[in-house]
Amino acid sequence: MSASVNLGSNARTSDYGPNSAWAEEVRQLAKDRDAVILAHNYQVPEIQDIAHHVGDSLGLSRVAATVDASTIIFCGVHFMAETAKILSYDKTVLIPDANAGCSLADTINADQLRQWKAEHPGAIVVSYVNTTAAVKAETDICCTSSNAVEVVQSIPADKEILFCPDQFLGAHAQRETGRTNMHIWMGECHVHAGINGADLKAMVAAEPEAELFIHPECGCATSAMYLASSGVVPMERTKILSTSGMVTAAEQTKAKKVLVATETGMLHQLRKANPLVIFEPVNRAAVCKYMKMITPEKLLNSLRNGTDVVDVPRDIADKARLSVERMIAIGTPSRTKE
Repeated sequence: MSASVNLGSNARTSDYGPNSAWAEEVRQLAKDRDAVILAHNYQVPEIQDIAHHVGDSLGLSRVAATVDASTIIFCGVHFMAETAKILSYDKTVLIPDANAGCSLADTINADQLRQWKAEHPGAIVVSYVNTTAAVKAETDICCTSSNAVEVVQSIPADKEILFCPDQFLGAHAQRETGRTNMHIWMGECHVHAGINGADLKAMVAAEPEAELFIHPECGCATSAMYLASSGVVPMERTKILSTSGMVTAAEQTKAKKVLVATETGMLHQLRKANPLVIFEPVNRAAVCKYMKMITPEKLLNSLRNGTDVVDVPRDIADKARLSVERMIAIGTPSRTKE
């Protein structure tokens, strides 16, 4: 069941359902504006249900790079809309609220990255896509949670790697690849960092038969692998997955219950993928306030008034595009809702 959206004291979830007057106007305006609506998996259910494509950062980046529409409405956080602009520079890119930022992206800026590079001359910079356009312009190759391991594996073994900004995703990629010449920036997503090993251990103790879907950004990802290797958490039921990987795993699971360690917006796609399974969050407080800034009302306003326009200086976009295109070329395609 869709959660209600806080759009005023008189707003009801049904006002913004797929068969509502709101949805009808959104679809008509998108058609009139020649716009495609992209929505991240962490958006509120009403936004996910009306979007033309729903997916993770990598999947939506691929869509942005190839879509025919002249306007892209990006329902996500600002760095994602910037990435769409970088890949489709001649298109109009709108985000329903330009203030929808990212605590992880804010942990490193271009000046800090340039200084880090100066301390490690010749190193290859791998930046998580959760970064600003200016940081991407200083990056050799971007990655997402769904292809971070493959990106690191693509770099010659004798090359030093600077991985930023997410320390948990970096630790996951290092653990999976065994790279010893890899330096990791100590940034974190405040939402994912708050999903910790203690929460996970308590949930597993309460639900010993459940499967575990864990996003590698989570503070509990390293704890999960330790708990699994020590036998506290069953290794065969512990899966470290990107959000797109979670949808695929949800479709295939035979478990009756799955504990999910990521932002709670992901539960909507998982429950749609497999209604017979109970999906529960490891931490119910894992809600990104920035993702939830994109409301049905703001989406409608964006379509009506052409706001908020996302722009990236041409020189930065041209540099950043190389690192993003290298990311897109690596790894298996991420799933999106057509």
